[in-house]
Amino acid sequence: MKFIKKLIRSIIILFGLLIGVLYLTDTDYLLKAVRTIYMRGHTTAYLEDYKHFDNQTIAVSNNPQPWPNHKGYNSVESTKELSQAHKDWGTIAYVIIKNDSIWFEQYYDGFNEDSKSNSFSMAKSYVSGLMFKAIQDGYIKSLNQSVCDFLPAFCEGSAAKMTVGDLSSMASGTNWDEAYYSPLSITTRAYFDDDLAKVMNGLNMATEPGQVFKYASGDTQMLAMVIENATGKKLYDYFQTSLWNPLGSENETLWQVDSEDHDLVKAYCCIASNAKDFARYGKLFKDYGKWNGQQIIDSNYVAMSIKPRFKESPEYGYGWWLHNQLGKDFFMMRGHLGQYVIVQPEDNLIIVRLGHQKSPNLSSDGIYTYDISLYIEEAYEMLGL
Repeated sequence: MKFIKKLIRSIIILFGLLIGVLYLTDTDYLLKAVRTIYMRGHTTAYLEDYKHFDNQTIAVSNNPQPWPNHKGYNSVESTKELSQAHKDWGTIAYVIIKNDSIWFEQYYDGFNEDSKSNSFSMAKSYVSGLMFKAIQDGYIKSLNQSVCDFLPAFCEGSAAKMTVGDLSSMASGTNWDEAYYSPLSITTRAYFDDDLAKVMNGLNMATEPGQVFKYASGDTQMLAMVIENATGKKLYDYFQTSLWNPLGSENETLWQVDSEDHDLVKAYCCIASNAKDFARYGKLFKDYGKWNGQQIIDSNYVAMSIKPRFKESPEYGYGWWLHNQLGKDFFMMRGHLGQYVIVQPEDNLIIVRLGHQKSPNLSSDGIYTYDISLYIEEAYEMLGL
């Protein structure tokens, strides 16, 4: 009995020392990581982790606009290959929208058309659109305006050359390390730290800004801070009035914030909503910024968004991924674990896939995982296109 008491006491002391070390080394964010992710059996962020973080609620549109069903609604079953992919990679939603009507929809694993799930980096496309909206509204002068005008931490050396457009096109030149599975990476710290602005303001420059594409979630987070400082509005409020409400979203959504005290959105990720409301943003860009006759985002900004900024990096524009398949040009929102809104304007087609995993293997281009090609090809086979 005495041995057990001593053992328990030793464990408590060791645990206390460990917590002390985490605070002394400024890695106490790992406590939240353990509590919200690792102790729940996950090794990385997952679809419903938003339930364990602080969130801001974005209300349903005051003029909700349900998607109409296509005359061929659910008239075709999933292909064998698609059904197997859904099983293998844990799909929770697969939706095909043809001519602005729901042609096919199916949900899995207890999720339905209204279920929320984490969008992860699909949120980046929204933030880039909000940047263009802020330029359109006169809050930001242009893509060429200096980040220094809004974020004083980036006013020295090569950082002073960084522009707002560099952030949207992933060309900041900072030393951000995009590592999802390392508990000590800045990506992990940003996800769990309760003072995200402090994390971002601590970034240093690695290269000259505006030279090359380098995917970095930190660029989008900095862009969100620029937008908030430029507009004087919280990003979630600007998002609601600029996009969520006018696009007729049928469900409220949640956007994670770093903490109740600091209330900064995790802008590079973490909008929790559903497949058909996510698809609205794809339709907006398919229609070059117009929704029900109203020009929400200037068509010139949309055209710029879905074209590569750098010839050497044809896979990325301003907040959108770009992909050629079947001889057609697609642009897409893309998130961790295989969250996609895939758009083909000429065929008036939107494909949405949400799920627990993406395929581990890369396609022939070496940039995208194979699952993206499969979701596109099987949709076209189902449609008979």
